[in-house]
Amino acid sequence: MYMKFRFLFYFLFITSLLSAQKYATRSGKTSFIGSEQTFEQIKAINNVSTAIVDSSNGDIAILLFVSAFDFKIALMQEHFNENYMDSSVYPKANFVGNIQKFSLGELTEYEKNHKIIGVLTIRGIEKNVTINCQLNKVNDRLYLKADFSVLTSDFDIQVPKVVRNKISKEIKIKVDYELIEKL
Repeated sequence: MYMKFRFLFYFLFITSLLSAQKYATRSGKTSFIGSEQTFEQIKAINNVSTAIVDSSNGDIAILLFVSAFDFKIALMQEHFNENYMDSSVYPKANFVGNIQKFSLGELTEYEKNHKIIGVLTIRGIEKNVTINCQLNKVNDRLYLKADFSVLTSDFDIQVPKVVRNKISKEIKIKVDYELIEKL
């Protein structure tokens, strides 16, 4: 029952975004670093993140497939998907929220700081988050950048003792989206 309600909520939210003037991308860049400085860097990039921003009120929805994160070392990617993220069970991560004090008319080519408040869902676990971001607008494109961190413990990501001192408890996430105006 919960899954049906959740699906209905996301469907209605996305549908409402589609009916308003929006900015969207299917090639957003989401990356993370999850290693301690003393270890070989655990770093991955997902270049197919989907994001939609409702330009009338600042509502935002982001969806990405966990298995689309690309690592330089194939074994790291395999461990990430199978042992830490369980991407076969939890294939998607998403964020639904609102860009506070958003006004499309006030955006210029110069970056302006905003806060985004919403719910981040990873491994089926929802967490309320506040993210600082930078927004700017050039012609028909909206640019969104953000750097924030999440704790592995917040999303029940189990790190084995043998690598606990190599994998950071705080994962640094960076987003860099170029959203195009959709009429």
